[in-house]
Amino acid sequence: MHSTLQKKIAAAAKQTKADLVIKNGKIVNVFTHEVIEGDLAIAEGMIVGIGRYEGKETIDAEGRYICPGLIDGHVHIESSMVPPSEFARVVLPHGVTTVIADPHEIANVAGIRGIQFMLDDAKQTPLDVYIMLPSCVPAASFEHAGAVLTAADLAPFFNDERVLGLAEVMDYPSLREQHPSMLDKLALAANANRLIDGHLAGLDADAVNVYRSARIHTDHECVTADEALERIRRGMYVLIRQGSVAKDLEKLLPAVHEHNARRFLFCTDDKHLDDLWFEGSVDHNVRLAIRAGLDPLLSIQMATLNAAECYRLPTKGAVAPGYDADFLFVEDLETLKITHVFKQGAIVAEHGRATFSFHPASSETEPKLLQSIRCRPVTEADLRIPMTKGNKANVMEIIPNHLHTNHLVTEVDVRDGAFSPSVERDLLKLVVVERHRGLGIGLGIVRGFGFQAGAIASSIAHDSHHIIAAGINDRDLVVAIEQLRRQHGGLAVVKDGTVLASLPLEIGGLMTRKDYTEVLNGLKQIDKALEAIGACGSFNPFITLSFLALPVIPELKLTDQGLFDVKRWEWIPIEA
Repeated sequence: MHSTLQKKIAAAAKQTKADLVIKNGKIVNVFTHEVIEGDLAIAEGMIVGIGRYEGKETIDAEGRYICPGLIDGHVHIESSMVPPSEFARVVLPHGVTTVIADPHEIANVAGIRGIQFMLDDAKQTPLDVYIMLPSCVPAASFEHAGAVLTAADLAPFFNDERVLGLAEVMDYPSLREQHPSMLDKLALAANANRLIDGHLAGLDADAVNVYRSARIHTDHECVTADEALERIRRGMYVLIRQGSVAKDLEKLLPAVHEHNARRFLFCTDDKHLDDLWFEGSVDHNVRLAIRAGLDPLLSIQMATLNAAECYRLPTKGAVAPGYDADFLFVEDLETLKITHVFKQGAIVAEHGRATFSFHPASSETEPKLLQSIRCRPVTEADLRIPMTKGNKANVMEIIPNHLHTNHLVTEVDVRDGAFSPSVERDLLKLVVVERHRGLGIGLGIVRGFGFQAGAIASSIAHDSHHIIAAGINDRDLVVAIEQLRRQHGGLAVVKDGTVLASLPLEIGGLMTRKDYTEVLNGLKQIDKALEAIGACGSFNPFITLSFLALPVIPELKLTDQGLFDVKRWEWIPIEA
């Protein structure tokens, strides 16, 4: 320890040469919102000086900007469909050097085994993966997840320095009513002086008071500027989300100004691999913010220093002495074109490609993660929705690129005493099959997918991750569900009884051990199949589908137990 510290101080004092010196760069100073010039000296993976330095190795920045490595403040790595070791190969070229991950997707499938898998796999990558422990497994007390995590289950993980606290508390009723199991988890984090993330979807200012009184300090579920300001005024940090479904940045950005900007940071939450690869991670958030008129230096500060301060990472988020040598070479600050990514002073990505060696997720992943689909076969008879009172039904309506849904009461087609899907009315049958213990099947009606034929199915269904499917006819729904049962999870598109495309996700039904390039190719085939069934291109049907079973986000959702009215917090029948 002393020898490492001595080397850093000696290099800073110019008594010895630095390990690496970056010359001819324009340093982005996120403390003062200015660009400064000087040599950047690095020793033992840390920045030790700005000024005039000599190094054992010298790199010419050739006039490029030197920006801090970007930080994603809240991400579910599982939503990329690859484990951390492969996820890093995708996000590091986009300048993301640190992520705050919540592994509650795999935890809902496999409990503590899932969390440990993510921690172990993350060790294989230079990406800094910090963990917030899942606080709500299951997401709501009545959910049939694959595991139930108590405070006692979570406590041993706090011995890992990468564990920063408790992840998004989404079970508001349990929090409001001071349920003992929730209080135990909150006390666990508080007694360990760890952080607690919030999840205030659709909640008012009174609920913010409840969350703050529980020492919960963030929210990533704001969808309006007014909501964001309510959180900021009460001492919260607001994470501005731009994911594959939830695209909140443009609506929230008007809340940001020079007096409150330090309380805002960026996150992706849930983002598919193809969106990450082609669009970007939080680098995309930064570009959108700049394009919307936010000052580039402020935008970069939100993606770096703000996130580091929020999550108590004192050596992250800035290009300055005493900070980790995690930084980027950027051509210009308007487009944030990244040419090189450094991690602890070593190049890990160059011109959009990862350059570090890696080890894919082990093929010896324990069987519980690889054989997680345990539902019984589904028949067409199981999918019948009786309509005995008339032709009016409670219908879930998709809001494109939003996690919220609308609750409609509308007329539906009825044939032989049962609901009949309709292309003309854009009304599909929605199915949730409990897949952890082979329990029940939930049925509902959804509007907004716009399919002209066929069905889709997925084993990604937040947060319990049952099999969820939507389709025009029962035959295709059964084929799609059976395809997932056979391939141990993933995605499938079916038309006229034929599987047009499928993507196996054998790790918990959420991720695959395949190379990210294979996954990108598989997603390309999925997209072609979606075109064949007439899916519109304005939103991603699979990612939208994955949130239709999450009963903690308003307004109407479907679980394996039936339709759930989130605002009223009660089950309702399909017939209206």
